[in-house]
Parts: sequence; C-alpha cells; structure tokens
Amino acid sequence: MPDQGAAVRGTVVRLRHAVALGLGIALLAGGIGGWLGVLAERRSSTRLELPQAAADNKDRAPDSVAGIAATALPGVVTLHVRGSGGGSGSGGTGTGFVLDGQGHILTNHHVVAGAKDVTVTFSTGESTTASVVGRDSGYDLAVVRVTGVRGLKPLALGNSDGVRVGDPVVAIGAPFDLSNTVTAGIISATGRPITAGGDKDGSDISYVDALQTDAPINPGNSGGPLLDAQARVIGINSAIRGAEKTGSDRQSGSIGLGFAIPVNQGKRVAEELIRTGRATHPVIGVTLDMQYTGAGARVGAQGEGGKPAVTPGGPAARAGVRPGDVITEVDGVRVHGGDELIVKVRARRPGDPLRLTLLRDGRELTVRLVLGSAEGP
Repeated sequence: MPDQGAAVRGTVVRLRHAVALGLGIALLAGGIGGWLGVLAERRSSTRLELPQAAADNKDRAPDSVAGIAATALPGVVTLHVRGSGGGSGSGGTGTGFVLDGQGHILTNHHVVAGAKDVTVTFSTGESTTASVVGRDSGYDLAVVRVTGVRGLKPLALGNSDGVRVGDPVVAIGAPFDLSNTVTAGIISATGRPITAGGDKDGSDISYVDALQTDAPINPGNSGGPLLDAQARVIGINSAIRGAEKTGSDRQSGSIGLGFAIPVNQGKRVAEELIRTGRATHPVIGVTLDMQYTGAGARVGAQGEGGKPAVTPGGPAARAGVRPGDVITEVDGVRVHGGDELIVKVRARRPGDPLRLTLLRDGRELTVRLVLGSAEGP
C-alpha cells in the first residue's frame, strides 16, 4: 500500500519549489521592469527641452538705452586713486570720460584730490596710469591724461543749454567700484543751485548750477557722463542727495536725486585746465555777508581782513553797487541767498554781461556790469 504521507510531503515540496520559482521570476521581472523604467525616465529627461527664443543678435536702436550704452561705453573709464589728504583722493574710485585723441580725460576734482597715483581702466579691462593735468575745486572738475593708449574713443559733447525737464538721460559710472554700470532716467530739474564739498575753513566748496536727474547715481559715479538720447555728454555726474539721517546705520545711496555739472561749463573749464592747468572764475567784485538770512544776497560792510566789501575798480564798483545792497535777481531770475548768487555767477564766463536787481534803502534798482575774472584755487 502506497505511503500516503510521503506523497503528501512530495506534493508540498513541489508546491514550495513552484512558489519559490514564481517569487524569483516575479522579483526578477520587477527588477527588470524597474531598471527599464529608470532607463526610460533618464532617456526621457535627457530629451526634455523647454521652449526658448533664439538669441537676439540684432543691433539695438541708437536712441535706446542699450544703443546709447554701446556707443558710449568705450569712451568711459574707471579711476582708482591712491594718495594722501582728504576726500576720495586718499584712496577711492571714480569715473571719467575721454575728451580727445591725446588722452585727456575729464572727471571730478574730488575724485583726484590729493592723488599720488591714478590708474585708469577702460571698458575693455585695459589699465594704465594717468597724470593730473589740472583741477579746480570751485567747479569740482579735473583733467587727467593717459599716454601710449591706442584706439581712444572720445565722447561727443552735447549742449546743456538745450536740455529740458523730462528729457531722457543715461548715466554711466562705477558705483561702489562696479565698473561699466549703466542707469537711465530723466532730467528732473535744471538750474538747480547746489554746493558740495568744503573743508572746515570753508575752502574747496564747489558751486554748481546743476542738472538734476533721477537716473540712479551712487558713490563711484562721480565724474562720469550724463548722456542724452544721441549718446552726447550733457553733464558730468558729481553729487547726490542722500536720505535723511535717522540713525547711525544709515547707508548712502541713490534716492533719485542726482546732480550733474552742465557740459557747457565743463567744456570751458576743461579747455582752460588743458591749456594752463588752472581755470578762471567769473566775478562781480563783492564780498557777501554769508550770515544774512533775508531774501537775496547782501553785500557785506567790509571784506576779509578789513578789505572793502566792494572791490575798488571792479565790475560791481563800476556799476554802482554799494556795501549793504541786497541782490535779489540775476538776469531776471530770483536768488535766495549768497550761495545761490555765487552759483548763478559761476555759471557764466568772464566777460559776460550781467543784470543785477538790487534793494537799497527799500528801493529797487537795476544795474548792469561785465563779469571780471579771477584765477581759481
């Protein structure tokens, strides 16, 4: 009689083998499927391409910001200054632009004040040393020169007399040493009288009848060009108005109030600095009472060191101006203080005619004079 227990045991063994084989095949199939899935995913991911526009290699319109920048950047330089003394001349960064093929570069006086070494870096990255040709603190302008540099790209000079509020402008400079930085905005005001700089003794103050712009300007932009829509220089970026101080952690930076020296003034001063190393200042020949707080600019009772407040034989003396007179208008434009009068006079040239409106003993008078000349500091 067959052993039924052995038969059952044989059947169980066969079932176990079948189950094990089935599990092995399932695991193998799962592994192969997973591996194939990974390969499929990898292949599909390497083939994945998101839609993208082709590179736009077309030239930008000449009067666009990009077009203006492309035209002007080869003529703009970054200045690194090392030296002694006050101002950025003790070690700092500024901007300048090429005036001519002889290597003359215009920048701000405060950029190179006290400079011992000046390094000029072009937009190509090429660097060379420069020498200071001349500078004038009263106008906050200076000229440096590089030699042995080929392919200089002088910037075209515009005419600041034609600038109007709302005109688009582009500023180029090195804010916080970030060279070749381009910003854009508009002319937000013209004829804005500002004073900048100055030591404790009152010297080295710059008087500027400035162009105001909202194009972002920051430390390091000083001396750089303010350009019109034809990439012509209409101003030299020189100063900013910072935020009101609310604490010791205030950071200086643009709040949309930047000021540029009009290029017509910059051109005259640059020409004189290149010719003689110094610039001339137009004068009316009076000493002002800078403590006067009324409307207008009052001629003092006496000048420094006991000198007459009205220079004998000077333009004002010949026109009949007297000590104590209050000057209220220059060529029909009202002035509100001594600084503003100096700014309005400095905006002219020696030899220009000038019409002054005066108050004397309650009476309004008009006098005419021709501006004299004084050599700047």
